[in-house]
Amino acid sequence: MNIFCAGLNYKTTSLEIRERLAVSDDEMEKLLRQIHSIEGVFGAVVLSTCNRVEFYASTLCPLQALGGCRSILQEQTGMDIPLYHYSTPDAVRHLFRVASGLDSMVIGETEIFGQVKNAYSFSAKRDMTTHTLHRLFQHTFRVTKHVRTETNITRGASSVGSVAVQLAEKIFGKLEQCRVMILGAGEISERTARSLQSRGVRSLIVSNRHYDKAVALAAEMGGMALHFDHWDKNILDVDIIISATGAPHAILTVEKLKPLLKQRQGRPLFIIDLAVPRDAEPSINKMEGVFLYDIDSLQKIASESIEVRRQEVVRCESLIEENVREFLRCMKNKTLFQQAH
Repeated sequence: MNIFCAGLNYKTTSLEIRERLAVSDDEMEKLLRQIHSIEGVFGAVVLSTCNRVEFYASTLCPLQALGGCRSILQEQTGMDIPLYHYSTPDAVRHLFRVASGLDSMVIGETEIFGQVKNAYSFSAKRDMTTHTLHRLFQHTFRVTKHVRTETNITRGASSVGSVAVQLAEKIFGKLEQCRVMILGAGEISERTARSLQSRGVRSLIVSNRHYDKAVALAAEMGGMALHFDHWDKNILDVDIIISATGAPHAILTVEKLKPLLKQRQGRPLFIIDLAVPRDAEPSINKMEGVFLYDIDSLQKIASESIEVRRQEVVRCESLIEENVREFLRCMKNKTLFQQAH
């Protein structure tokens, strides 16, 4: 049985294409079933984040699995999107690197570990994994923890959210006097809010489509919750908007902001758009007083702290290679045992 991986990420595909491939929770089960139905595929896990969409499968024929994945994406987008692809042992190595943050936009970021765990759990709860995939992902979780504890790969900014906060500091200096509005109370918004609080922000507004989530996060952070329908009415005194709503369309538009900016009397508004699909129309960056950064723009900030982590990559790669060999030995011994019985 082969372990197969195919996918695309921020290094191989533009943000515009990744937006078209973003998978909601409602769509994930359908996509999993499509992958699972490919001839020769016995189990599947789909990892979908802002920066990557990857398919992991246990299969008898990796080439057949690759063809099936390409067909599914072509049907979804109407485009022939190039995919990188690996089979054992490269697929094992790739997953270890992804979960450890070595393949992330910000090297060593920790959000991806939780996203990998959630992707596996989603598939396992629907009985779409196999014993091989179970062993692979459990081993992956151990490897990731080992890499974190044995190296300094997580030093400095450890997520896209914390890099976004560093960007705000570059713009404003100290953040104590800044008023910040967070649109979306999901995981990435929560991490960003915690980073903001650690940098001294005292005035924080949280707005979310599900008001109870906004209330919970605002209470935890000592901020104020706001009904999502009213966020635009409270923008006049805000300095920074950090948006990650997961909405299927832009909510920060020229049409929406134009009348509001007139009332701000020339005060700058910095918008950090962490969402995929994007929450902000790119054209608002041309508006007077508006400065927009999307998730790809954060790479410039990330590069400043990345050199420290790069020095740790060699150690991380060595640990991963040891664990790839260990995993393959375990799988080989399991196969020999089954053949003997």
